[in-house]
Amino acid sequence: MVSATAAPARSFAPATAESPAVRLVLVGLSVLFLSVFLLAPLALIFVTAFGHGIAAYFQTFTNPDTLSAIRLTLLAAAIAVPCNLVFGVAAAWAIGKFEFFGKSFLISLIDLPFSVSPVVAGLTYVLLFGAQGFFGPWLTAHDVHIIFAVPGIVLVTIFVTFPFVARELLPLVAAQGNEEEEAALTLGAGGWQTFFRVTLPNVKWALLYGVILCNARAMGEFGAVSVVSGHIRGLTDTMPLQIEVLYNDYQFVPAFALASLLALLALATLVVKSAIEWRSAKPSEALEGEAA
Repeated sequence: MVSATAAPARSFAPATAESPAVRLVLVGLSVLFLSVFLLAPLALIFVTAFGHGIAAYFQTFTNPDTLSAIRLTLLAAAIAVPCNLVFGVAAAWAIGKFEFFGKSFLISLIDLPFSVSPVVAGLTYVLLFGAQGFFGPWLTAHDVHIIFAVPGIVLVTIFVTFPFVARELLPLVAAQGNEEEEAALTLGAGGWQTFFRVTLPNVKWALLYGVILCNARAMGEFGAVSVVSGHIRGLTDTMPLQIEVLYNDYQFVPAFALASLLALLALATLVVKSAIEWRSAKPSEALEGEAA
């Protein structure tokens, strides 16, 4: 009888293992790319904004037109974000929990602002609500102003930002299934109780993440707002439009000072976004630790 000998154990290198030199090159290229195309321009904004001193920097924010632009930007975001919050939750709930005719078409409509140029979106609203547009004669007869007024700015802001909340929620809602909601309904919970105590807590971090991205895009939107605003100083100029006006008037310090404020808001958004990602990852890490 021939005794079988155990085959010597063979060690395999992981398929994704790279040498230290390759990893160093990849990290170096990433840092170089970010430094040239992101960090350097961002630093240049602040250097130019403070180039004439702190007093000149803060003098920018005493200008009535600049203050009006800041207020209008915050107003448009304050209206657009809650509207998209409600729409995003409703759309994610309907698409993720139910099957119905036209579901794929609805998903395509949600993605439409990602594929349509903001300028085209603004022109669409002009064709609908402008003086010569489809609803123009009726609006003029009833003294309702949408284009070249605040309502038009709010409408286009809602349009360009409405996919963010829905798109963040859709994968998560679809992956969770209906088991927990069905269990809650079996135990006697009502529809609203099930939503607020079961569904919403499960998606709260994705929801907050989508709201933050929506708010960042709402405050920074330029193309669509530029088309419908009419560039009326002190009335319909938002922060991005006011920056363009100041820059074209060769008022570089005020332009970059206002740009730095917009950049600070964007950086604050990134900080909150990173904090949410870290916070939402902790439960997953805890579950993996318990499973191990």
